[in-house]
Amino acid sequence: MGLFRRKNEPTPPPPPTGPAIDSCQGDQAARFLRAAMERRDWPTARDFLSSITDRDDHAFYLSICADVPGVQDWIRQWVEAEPQSTLPRLVQGVHAVYWAWEARGADYADRTPQAQLELFFNRVVFADNCLHEVAERDPYDTTARAFLLNSGIGRQVDLTEQGRRFTEVLKRHPQHKWAHGAMLQYLCEKWHGSHDQMFAFARHTSHNAPPGSPLHGAIAEAHIEKYLDLGRTGAAAGYLEQPEVGAELLAAAERSVFHPAYQRRPGWPRLHNSFAFVLHRADQYQAAYRLYKEIGDDYITEHPWDYYNTEQPLDFFLLNRQTLYTWIEQQ
Repeated sequence: MGLFRRKNEPTPPPPPTGPAIDSCQGDQAARFLRAAMERRDWPTARDFLSSITDRDDHAFYLSICADVPGVQDWIRQWVEAEPQSTLPRLVQGVHAVYWAWEARGADYADRTPQAQLELFFNRVVFADNCLHEVAERDPYDTTARAFLLNSGIGRQVDLTEQGRRFTEVLKRHPQHKWAHGAMLQYLCEKWHGSHDQMFAFARHTSHNAPPGSPLHGAIAEAHIEKYLDLGRTGAAAGYLEQPEVGAELLAAAERSVFHPAYQRRPGWPRLHNSFAFVLHRADQYQAAYRLYKEIGDDYITEHPWDYYNTEQPLDFFLLNRQTLYTWIEQQ
């Protein structure tokens, strides 16, 4: 951490004590970056972000910036101070994506007031414009191009345009984790695709990913999305317990989080939480138990627990974990 801190500069806040959802996913460098953004210290944030060379890590740390409340109130100062740099505009753009979804809320469009939808669309157009500017100015960029997939969801671009955006990322980094996750979201039935399209994409992604890649997690995310959608109609009961579903999920976990080649890169806890949730419900209890143990109290993420208990995702996680622990102990 000393590499990222200047002399006499405040240290990042300590990690939470006890079970907690950590927006920085247990990453000390992310805490340092978030603290800098919260105190509006853009020179420190700039120096840190400029030091990140891995493209997947860069997208993760930009997502940390994006999630800091109030960035829209001061980011223009950084943009105007460094007009020759694409970085402040990139931070502005990725934050605007999150800012847009903050206005929209988590409910489905048919349950969201029109005023919220209009504010959401205005913000997502602004985000899209910022990210396009970065992409046009920087031919090597992957992060802006990856987040253009998120703004594409909000702008309701057609599949041809979304596919073009996705291809632009893959030209520069074929295994880009954020881009694959955003493309899968676009293809969800709740957005602009269907279950068939989503699963075709997830299975194609997993089939082409190397052993140990986090991209095998696309299988888990696809099953979570379908389970969520079926839950809206009351048809979710028994879906994940089907033997073929459990087998596919376990195989995906064996190729990713359980594979010897798997590396815990920044942002890894989200994948573990997704697999823990879905393997538990697929009756793959030993695999889920192993993941709950690895998550512990320090690596609990909001996703996917907030899908099923928006107000109290931490309590929902703890209840699920304790239920499985009790079952394991009784065997």
